Amino acid sequence: MEARWTSLRAWMPVTALLVAMLAGGCAKILKPKAVITPRAQPVAAAPVASTPGEEAAPPRLSLSAIVHRDLQNGHYAEGEKALRRYLQDHPGDRAAQSYLRQLTDDPKKLLGASSTPHIVQPGESYSTLAAKYLGDANLFLALARYNGSTNPALILVGSTLKLPMNDSAAAAVTPVQGAAAPTPVATPTIVATPPPSSAAPPAQSAQQLEGQSLALYREGHKDQAVATFDKALALNPQLKSSDPNFAALSRIWVADTHQQAMVLYLDQHLDQAIALWNRILAVDPGYEPAVVYRTRAMELKQRLQQY
Repeated sequence: MEARWTSLRAWMPVTALLVAMLAGGCAKILKPKAVITPRAQPVAAAPVASTPGEEAAPPRLSLSAIVHRDLQNGHYAEGEKALRRYLQDHPGDRAAQSYLRQLTDDPKKLLGASSTPHIVQPGESYSTLAAKYLGDANLFLALARYNGSTNPALILVGSTLKLPMNDSAAAAVTPVQGAAAPTPVATPTIVATPPPSSAAPPAQSAQQLEGQSLALYREGHKDQAVATFDKALALNPQLKSSDPNFAALSRIWVADTHQQAMVLYLDQHLDQAIALWNRILAVDPGYEPAVVYRTRAMELKQRLQQY
C-alpha cells in the first residue's frame, strides 16, 4: 500500500501539469475569433434623368457672334439654328433675315445664273468682293455659297470665282416672306445713306458702311452696328472718324473679335484665330490681349508643325 501511495504521489505533479496544459490548449481553441465585417462600399447616386423641359436651353448669341463664330467659318448648320433662335427674339431684324436667306435659299436664285469669272487678288475676300461687285459686304455668305465654298473665311489667291452679272442680289437683303413687320422704333432710319455702288472703290464703300454702322449704333441696334462695322473694317482697317460713337463702337468690335479669336484658339483653329488678331492689331496696334495671344498661337502652331 505504501509503495502504491508513493507511486501515486510521484504521478500527481505530472498529472497536474498535463491538466494545466490541456486547460491552456482548450482556452486557445475556444477563444472566439474576431469577426471582420467588410466595409460597406458607398453607393453612387443614380443620375436623375432630366425631362425635356428641364434641359438647359442653348445660349442666345448676338448677331455679330453668329456671323463671326458660324457664318464666316462655314458652320452653316449651327449658324442656321442660331439665326432661327435669334429671330425668335428679334423677328424684325432685317440683317438676320438676310443672313438666313443667304444661308437657306438657292444662291443662283438670289444672285442670278449669269456670271463672269474673276481671279482672286491679294487682299481680297468674299466680303470685299461682295462690297465691290454686289454693293453690300454683308452678302459675303451668298457669294461664297454661289461659288460652292463651305468656308467663307478661306479664299485662295489666284483662284477663279464666279461673280454674278445682274442686280438680283438686292433680293438677298429684303426681309423673309411672311416675317413680322418691324415697328417704326426698331427700324433703322438710314434710308438717306445710299448703299455702296458696285463700281465704288473699297475705301468709299468702307466709309458708307461706317456711316451705316454709326447710325445703327446711335439708334441702339448694337449687334447690327457691330456686324456692319466689321464689314467696313474688312475693307479699310484704318478707318477714322470724329464721331464720338466711333471710339465706343471700335472698342466693342475689338472685344467681340478678340472673344471670337479666343474660341478659335481654344479649338486649335490657329490660322483663323491669328487672322482675327491680325485684324484687331491693324485697327488697334496697342491692344495687349491680341498681342499676347497671337504670339502664343503662333508658337503653338510652330510646335504642332514639328510633330
